[in-house]
Amino acid sequence: MGLGQVSVSAAAGKSILSRCRDSDLFHSFVRSPLAMVAAVIACAMIVAAVFAPWVAPHHPFDLSTLNLNNALLPPAWVSHGRWAFFLGTDDQGRDVLSAIIYGSRISLFIGVVAVLLSLVFGVGLGLLSGFSGGALDAVIMRVADVQLSFPSILIALLVDGIARAIFPHELHDLIAFPVLILSISLAGWPQYARTVRGSTLVEKHKEYVQAARVMGISSPRIMFRHVLPNVLGPVLVLATVHVATAIITEATLSFLGVGVSPTSPSLGTLIRTGNDYLFSGEWWITIFPGLALVLLVLSVNLLGDWLRDALNPKLQ
Repeated sequence: MGLGQVSVSAAAGKSILSRCRDSDLFHSFVRSPLAMVAAVIACAMIVAAVFAPWVAPHHPFDLSTLNLNNALLPPAWVSHGRWAFFLGTDDQGRDVLSAIIYGSRISLFIGVVAVLLSLVFGVGLGLLSGFSGGALDAVIMRVADVQLSFPSILIALLVDGIARAIFPHELHDLIAFPVLILSISLAGWPQYARTVRGSTLVEKHKEYVQAARVMGISSPRIMFRHVLPNVLGPVLVLATVHVATAIITEATLSFLGVGVSPTSPSLGTLIRTGNDYLFSGEWWITIFPGLALVLLVLSVNLLGDWLRDALNPKLQ
């Protein structure tokens, strides 16, 4: 690469950064201390989860490193606690802080992938429903209405129960991840479908869509090339909030014992395991994973609320 190409790339990078700094979204972000604090907390927890093997002080699920003599140690600032296990240990001698970091990794992975699947499925059906209209629109929306009449946790439990009945017992731990992701994503698609359908009904009557029809552009290309980019604003806000909801749903399922296996636990599994020791004095085993879950979900929800207000032109 020559010097001229390097300078052009640097100039393009600076131009993108300057446009980001001058955008209304950036100014709205820096004027909201709550959004900034939420972003710092969320980013710190996400970075720690992604780089868990390098950030965590111990590998809590490597059986060769566990020592039962370190079991049920209290947090470091409590009597008999050790600074090597800052938040204490569980009944297997696993470091609670390291378990939280690794557990957050699993919870975030399941939540984000489930939301992406819900988004793709719901946006596709909502776009098709709003743009096509007629009988297809009625069928898709009635299916969404029926599903919305059931609690999402009940749908997730139903999908999990069907999967456990179909597959043999020895495969239950192996299919735990895909079943959780599928069950959470199936419970969340109607919100995206209804949101996109409403926006599509407005967009398809605008002049740019009529002009595209006159030019002979096919309906699928109009939907995905012209209409879709204009209906993604509300979807982005909904997806941000839905990540927090998906994490809560996963934690609830894991707490009920239908989530991932204890050998690779999420935050919900850690809370369920620690709950057995809550009233015997080892409160840290469940309290700290619970606080981590609250911080993660609260920070994502606050970011979603800020994003909703920042993208709402009526509040500008």
